[in-house]
Amino acid sequence: MEPFKTREFQTRISRIEELIQAIDGIADEKSRGQARELVEALLQLQGAGLERLMELIYDSGPEGQAIIDRVGEDELVSSLLLVHGLHPVDLESRVRGAIEKVGPRLAQHGGSVEFLSVSREGALRLRLAGNCHGCPSSILTLKFSIEEAIYAAAPDITSLEVEGATTLEPALSANVANGAAPVAPKFTECPAT
Repeated sequence: MEPFKTREFQTRISRIEELIQAIDGIADEKSRGQARELVEALLQLQGAGLERLMELIYDSGPEGQAIIDRVGEDELVSSLLLVHGLHPVDLESRVRGAIEKVGPRLAQHGGSVEFLSVSREGALRLRLAGNCHGCPSSILTLKFSIEEAIYAAAPDITSLEVEGATTLEPALSANVANGAAPVAPKFTECPAT
C-alpha cells in the first residue's frame, strides 16, 4: 500500500486537519486549552517515540543505517519524521534529489533546472535554464514538474523562487489569486524543441 496515494489516507488527513481547526471553535476557554494541550502532548509523545526508534535502528550498525535510508524514502514515515525534525536526509539533499528526478523531463523540453541556494529558514532558490528559460510553457513545466517534485521531497521549504520562469499574464494571475481555475497555457510543449 502506498499511503499517500490512497483516498482513505487523504480522507484521514483531511479529517485530522478539520478536528485541529475545530479546536479554535470551542467556546469554553478551559476546554479549548485542554484540547490544544492534548494535541501538543500527543505530538510530543509521538516525536519522542520516533526519535528513540531512530536511535535504536541507527545503533544496530550498518543494517540499521540502511533501514534509516529506506525510512527516509517512505512518504508516510518521511512526513512524520519531518514534523518532528527527525528526517535523516537534510533539506538541501532532498531538494537536489528532487531536481535530479525532474531533470530528464525538463531535458525533453531542452531545459534544465539549477539549484541556487536554500537558506537556514528553508527559502529555496532555483533557476530554469536552456530553452525553458522564458518559454511560454515554462510556467506549466514549473508547476507540474519542478514544484511537485520539490514539495513531495521537501514539504518543509518555506518559499520557492525560480529565476527564469515565465510569469502569468496579470489578468490570469488575478483570476487564479481569486480562486479561479487556471486557464490552460497557449503552449503545452516548448515551441523551441
